[in-house]
Amino acid sequence: MSIDAATGLPDTANLIHIRQSDEEAHRGTEWWRSSVIYQIYPRSFRDANGDGEGDLQGITAELANIRELDVDALWLSPFYPSPQRDGGYDVSDYRDVDPMFGTLEDFDTLIARADGLGLRIIIDLVPNHCSFEHALFRAALGSEPGSAEREVFIFRNGKGENGELPPNNWQSHFGGPAWTRITETDGTAGQWYLHLFDSSQPDFNWHAPVVHEEFEQTLRFWLDRGVAGFRVDVAHSLVKHPELPDWGGRADGNSSEGFPGHEAPMFGQPELHDIYRRWNAIMREYDGDRVLCAEASISPVERLADWVRPDQMQQAFNFAFLGTKWEPESLRSVIETSLRGFDAVNAPTTWVLSNHDVVRHATRFGYPHGGRPDGIRDGDGIGTGDAQPDTQRGLTLARAAAMLMLALPGGVYLYQGEELGLADHTELPDEVRQDPTFARTDGARLGRDGCRIPLPWAQHGETAGFNDTGASWLPQPTGWGNYARSEQQNDRRSTLSLYRAALDQRRALNLGSGSFAWYDGFGDDVLAFVNREVLVVMNLGSSEVALPGFDVLLDSDNVIPGTPKTSHTLVPEQCIWLRFK
Repeated sequence: MSIDAATGLPDTANLIHIRQSDEEAHRGTEWWRSSVIYQIYPRSFRDANGDGEGDLQGITAELANIRELDVDALWLSPFYPSPQRDGGYDVSDYRDVDPMFGTLEDFDTLIARADGLGLRIIIDLVPNHCSFEHALFRAALGSEPGSAEREVFIFRNGKGENGELPPNNWQSHFGGPAWTRITETDGTAGQWYLHLFDSSQPDFNWHAPVVHEEFEQTLRFWLDRGVAGFRVDVAHSLVKHPELPDWGGRADGNSSEGFPGHEAPMFGQPELHDIYRRWNAIMREYDGDRVLCAEASISPVERLADWVRPDQMQQAFNFAFLGTKWEPESLRSVIETSLRGFDAVNAPTTWVLSNHDVVRHATRFGYPHGGRPDGIRDGDGIGTGDAQPDTQRGLTLARAAAMLMLALPGGVYLYQGEELGLADHTELPDEVRQDPTFARTDGARLGRDGCRIPLPWAQHGETAGFNDTGASWLPQPTGWGNYARSEQQNDRRSTLSLYRAALDQRRALNLGSGSFAWYDGFGDDVLAFVNREVLVVMNLGSSEVALPGFDVLLDSDNVIPGTPKTSHTLVPEQCIWLRFK
């Protein structure tokens, strides 16, 4: 590292400036620009009534614990009435609570308690598809081809002499064809309906005005109850090309050889902009800075950022960052591209390492470069027949990665339990798996159950404090209680203490709305940047790195909140925050 001989400080000539702070650039002061949002998967968070399923009362009971992390908001995955064929993303009623999770009164109580703690509540919206038990789909099945009821969904006649072939070659994300043929009311083989996901999840037809009206009513229903916004599930897939042409590329619409993602006929259609402009206008009718966040696997980042504008969405998940290899060149590219791309439309980028659809990062980082065993697809789980991760290395790198992420300007999403250092359950028995991907592929793809294991709250007990009865919809791995919040609460070197300290410093130093400049003085194996007056250094090489004699704010190996020390060296797979004087 280069030191200025006159000042004894780092040579500022090594700084490569990428962005100004939000106040310098006059970007705005809305809370979501620098927010930290904590994702709760309700079924696995906390079970208050002991039936083995997490519930709203369980969330309410633990809100104070989450508030201690100093987050801005909670995002709740679906809690709507659902047959649970896809973990609640198969919604049968968008304006109620499934009895599994409680009642609307329980939801109102949760909102009131969160408000009292200074927490906002964001909820999942699933507008691409519903459950086949939804009243609108049941009405469509009971109606004739060409009827107004069928127009709400995407019904088509099949190909072949007797309509026995699907209308096109689209494939489901969960395996198999994206079309299912129905039996008409007279008992004859009938039309086909489109489902980009499970056959129990028929896609809505967003060319029909009634679908727009249905979801605008749903937005108002929950906004009236006090939610701060919506995370929009597969936000890029609502509108399909009206001609439904064949597609030879990937089912998820990501680019492959000869099939660039921007040509996928089921994703990213231009009519989406008008939908989100309308939703944005509805949100502005309510007090406070409400937020829409797009879950959209769209690349490149410039194309994704096209929806995140002042009159459309406020945020979009940065899946490029989540999926990047943890090596300096790849990280440098995705961070810089993200900041430049979203700054260009006056929007914050977001940073996320884990969620309910991917292998947790503490497990991914147990493989080389934060990857996965050979043959495991993105988002798929790891099983007993796969190479198992190095759990200690995974946790070490996961802690360092979290520190790097929390020092970046923009919004951050945390997935429940990552603050405890939780990994996936990589040895789940096949007979307990519930993800539809497992069934639709005859076990060839394991699905996402491994990242959805009920949380540990106490070291002892059959379910590690998830409830008092020992019932659990998915079994926990051996030793799960060792990660419990109760065990980490007062251990200053625990992963929980690291997250608390980093989140506290992030807010105190205004890093979420901060600046960004690369610092290139440490060598090729080190990622280093400056945000405001903090120098962040991450060692991704195999040798120790010499550091300047600055006060250490935090380091990922030995948490030292409030106890400055002079830095010396940085060991491999460690991240450190230094006071950049």
